[in-house]
Amino acid sequence: MTTYRDAVQCLKRLRSRAGVGVLPGWVLAALLCCGLSGVARAQPGPELRLRVVGGLAGVSQFTRHEERFWSHDLAALSNGRYSASIVPFDRAGVPGAEMLNLIRLGVIPFGTALLSQVAVEAPELAAPDLAGLSPDMATLRKVVSSFRPLLEKTLHERYGVEVLALYVYPAQVVFCKKPLDQLSDLAGRRVRVSGASQADFVLALKGVPVVTEFAELMSNMNSDNTQCTITGAMSGNMLGLHKITGALYTMPITWGLAVFGANQEAWTRLPPPLKTLLKTELPKLEAAVWAESERETLEGVACNAGADSCTRGSKGAMSVVRPSDADDKRRRDIFGREVLGAWVQRCGAGCVQVWDQSIGPAMGLKAPAVK
Repeated sequence: MTTYRDAVQCLKRLRSRAGVGVLPGWVLAALLCCGLSGVARAQPGPELRLRVVGGLAGVSQFTRHEERFWSHDLAALSNGRYSASIVPFDRAGVPGAEMLNLIRLGVIPFGTALLSQVAVEAPELAAPDLAGLSPDMATLRKVVSSFRPLLEKTLHERYGVEVLALYVYPAQVVFCKKPLDQLSDLAGRRVRVSGASQADFVLALKGVPVVTEFAELMSNMNSDNTQCTITGAMSGNMLGLHKITGALYTMPITWGLAVFGANQEAWTRLPPPLKTLLKTELPKLEAAVWAESERETLEGVACNAGADSCTRGSKGAMSVVRPSDADDKRRRDIFGREVLGAWVQRCGAGCVQVWDQSIGPAMGLKAPAVK
């Protein structure tokens, strides 16, 4: 049976053969060399089984919600008529930056794409989770609500993707080995970041951003290649960061947004009752993931501090520092003066229009002009 890893290798060969960044239309037919189709296939009998690529492995959003819905709840809700198999994208051999193209081509009929990763190819999709934009979940909800219509339109028209849900991961906060009392203390420190926007934020504080994959985070901290790291409070706790760091600064730098979508052809071919069921149930799954991320943000902080309210993580003894009013003002200044401007310069004039037609009015902030 052909795997997603095989599909990715085929995609790379076809990209090389085509000599372009975005594959032309003939490639969809050529993908048959991989033995894959973008349409969910019916099994013998009345059951229709879907193939789904989900979010990040090992995190609660996947294990407690996505996996349970597709592996168990779908069959129960449809009285056994429909079912699905799901694999997290980081264990399926799927490059995150290629996810939208793989969904567009039908290699992955139903898949989850991290906006921070696909923004390498479509930088406007980074807009709702730029570093320093959303200091709390309420603001993030406001930002996402203002951006969602444009997101759905862009993915439908450019990639042929039907957006079915928009997930969020817990707040990405700062762990440091040495004491950290305010944002300015990051000056001169090597800080693990996961992307360009976080790097812009750290640079504005005169820190040294070090782009590091999540899987390499602990080895970098243990080797002292980085003295601080930006990651989720609970995921950091599960890695054991509370054992090698002493300060936890709770300002959300970013969050982590992921879109779950379907290849348009695969979606169109689904039986109407299944489409109705998914349109009814996936918003509930989305709401559950958001609620889980909000709870996990709070519990992650509690576990690292060693509070009694910690039930799912390991209790640490970290010093928890909450942002002052002065630091919140500095966050807003850095975002408006540095982060937003750097994103616009990378993204171009089209992103100025994207911002000013979506998030900008909601936040009362216009994008700077492209220089």
